Amino acid sequence: MSELAHLAERLHEAVVLVAGDVMLDCFVEGAVERISPEAPIPVLAVRDETAMLGGAGNVLRNLVALGARTRFVAAVGDDATGREIGAQIAGLDRVDHDLVAEPGRVTAVKTRFMAGSQQILRADRETVAPLGATARARVIDAVAAGLETSSVLVLSDYGKGVLADGVAADLIALARDRGRPVLVDPKGRDYRRYRGAGLVTPNRKELAEASGMEIDGDAGIVGAARHLIEACGLDGVLATRSQDGMSLIVADGGVTHLPTEAREVFDVSGAGDTVIATLAAGLAVGAPLERAAALANAAAGIVVGKVGTAVTYAAELTAHLHHRDLMGAEAKLLPLEAALDRVEAWRRAGLRIGFTNGCFDLLHPGHVSLLGQARQACDRLVVGLNSDASVRRLKGPSRPVQTETARATVLGSLAGVDLVVVFEDDTPQALIEAIRPDLLVKGADYAEDQVVGADFVRSHGGEVMLARLAEGHSTTRTLARIHHE
Repeated sequence: MSELAHLAERLHEAVVLVAGDVMLDCFVEGAVERISPEAPIPVLAVRDETAMLGGAGNVLRNLVALGARTRFVAAVGDDATGREIGAQIAGLDRVDHDLVAEPGRVTAVKTRFMAGSQQILRADRETVAPLGATARARVIDAVAAGLETSSVLVLSDYGKGVLADGVAADLIALARDRGRPVLVDPKGRDYRRYRGAGLVTPNRKELAEASGMEIDGDAGIVGAARHLIEACGLDGVLATRSQDGMSLIVADGGVTHLPTEAREVFDVSGAGDTVIATLAAGLAVGAPLERAAALANAAAGIVVGKVGTAVTYAAELTAHLHHRDLMGAEAKLLPLEAALDRVEAWRRAGLRIGFTNGCFDLLHPGHVSLLGQARQACDRLVVGLNSDASVRRLKGPSRPVQTETARATVLGSLAGVDLVVVFEDDTPQALIEAIRPDLLVKGADYAEDQVVGADFVRSHGGEVMLARLAEGHSTTRTLARIHHE
């Protein structure tokens, strides 16, 4: 196991404190089929509405997905949106929170209206102002208490006012007095307000604006970062560079450039939150800064392949690192939650999703033929793989010959297989309903009415395909021949 994979498996030991601007991200999704007769604007036929934690709340969501224990401090208004944020945080695992409700403050909510994958309008409601004296004192006291049990402090500044008017400086001083590193996701042009922070994590555009320098290539990134370190009293800068990865520049002169690990990029929104959350969790379990940054880079490479303000899960990060070590490629074995994120990204991109399933115990030419036919009929192929316990129930106590991890690794090595998901049930019905494939594939030794999930797939407009069989190949016959010999 690589050092990074081992580090990812320890992230559940991390204890991180997050303070900053929380908001609610709302998505109103539908279709535009006509123009309003009242004005030259599209009419959105609404089909779905969702709401999730945003801003500092997205840092929190990422830490929860990584398995870290988190203390969360923020301010909201005494309003319905603030109460909704409180309810969502209360539903998260291993989170202690202090939400300071300030009367008269409007809790930030950003509503995005989506037609398919296209955003057609964003509407914001919020108060952008420093906290009053009472709310300010409550936030600072809550952070002081949280630092007693937390290993790292993250300040998530979205410019709404919670960290304004000297609050950020007060919190940095508290953390440094207790020997806790401070990571800042910055906002605005003046980083002097973060003086004393261990690390700031601007993107390329933010780095250029804060430094007042033109950035061209690695040298430009390093020059702008060094300017900020010296002018603002910072220990270092971790600059996120989109398709060019990340660059870590520290005050003692060290420079590390990390190339991107993204294979497919669907959406970079929220990637900075994933970076700072993973970096904080890595530092909290004792990783050196360079190793924690490399882990954050891997997590970012996963999250940009998802749609919207998504998160990276600990299990998929570990799987990605294991698979990269073995195959030098993107992880294809994912837990269900992470797999659904990837499938949704493919679907939003207009790709046709195929699905097939089986035990695939000893991969033979018949399996390869079926998988090849399936992949030719779709854009992305998901393979449901029976778990070891499921195979034993179906095939007997002597099976499987190979473990589910070994079987998944072999499947994942095939170019035509895009994703492998292990399921525990005797049939893949629940997995099929979760993935909602456009194409369901089984061998021609089945009749259509015998194919598990066929009725469900057809019910939402999908297709069932029976692949021709490559004669003379069977795992059972192969094992019988081995035993006979």
